[in-house]
Formats: sequence, C-alpha cells, structure tokens
Amino acid sequence: MLNYNPTLKENKTYSHLEIRPVNLIGKINLRGNNKEFLAALGKSIDLILPNEPNTSKSNENLTAMWLSPDEWLVFSNNIIEKQSNIYELENSLKDIIYKTKLGSVVNVTDHFIMINLKGYKVYDLLASACPFNFGKFIKSKSSVVQTVFAHIDVILHHKDTNNLNLFVRRSFSQHLFSWMNDAASRM
Repeated sequence: MLNYNPTLKENKTYSHLEIRPVNLIGKINLRGNNKEFLAALGKSIDLILPNEPNTSKSNENLTAMWLSPDEWLVFSNNIIEKQSNIYELENSLKDIIYKTKLGSVVNVTDHFIMINLKGYKVYDLLASACPFNFGKFIKSKSSVVQTVFAHIDVILHHKDTNNLNLFVRRSFSQHLFSWMNDAASRM
C-alpha cells in the first residue's frame, strides 16, 4: 500500500500564476533500447513510447516523456488514492522487462516531486532563473526539456498553453517551491 509523505502541501495562487504540488502521482523510470523492449512496453501500458527527442505521448491513464535515446519517465495522469497500490504497474512492467532481460524498471515516485505551474506568468517565472530559450517550447504542446531552474536540475513538461509540469528531485523540492513563491510574489 502507498505510504507517501508529501514534502509540499500547499497550493499558491498569485496574479496570473498558480503553483500547485501534485502529490500521489506514480512515476516510473524505464530504460531499454531494442525493438522487443519497445514492443513489450507498448502492449503492456497501451502506449507507444516517444522516440523523438524532447517529446511526450499520453493516453487516458499515463504519460511517457522521452529523456534520452534509451530512457523514459512514465507517470500517472490520475491522482492515486491513498488505499490503492501504485506498484501494480511497476510489477507488471518488471514481469515483462526482467523476465526477458530487455531493460530496467525503477519506481521513482518518491524521487521526483511534480509541481504544476499554470497561468499567464508561467514563462516569466521560468525566464527569471532558467537559461533555456522557451521560444519553441511554448509553441510545442507535449514537449519536454531537462534544464536548470534556480540552479536546480528540473524536467519541464508542456501540457497545454500556459500549463506545465515541473519535476524536481525531492531533496530540492522545498527550496525550489519557496524560491518560486518568493519570485512569483514579486511579479
């Protein structure tokens, strides 16, 4: 059963910007690089993993983000109920991948914290402490980028216009959340 202790517990709303931690989302890191691996995963999760750099694909239940030629981060699109078992997906993937020795499956639910940023000022906040040029990213729904934000490694996933998910390591999440709130309060 899920025994998750969230590090971030409050939503923050500012003029034209909402910063909301999204807790209880299952996240799995997948590694593999052959056709059998991709075919087995596609059948198992009913989603073809993106093979184009810096993109993502989604179905009703899951989103898969390309991180490198042989690495993807797959996360749930739905909040996990406290009484549910998030390990069902992980276990089914392990059965398929490990038995055939095709790759690796690692549950990173506790490793990454997901923060949703929504509103007109999202890119103003990001531009204040991120060296990445968001010109093309803003126009490409489902795009993904690994970059540095306020000197912290993050993964950004463009969900929709002025709506993105930010993935940060748990150990840096409170610091980054505080930094974003301070910066947003000054905008």
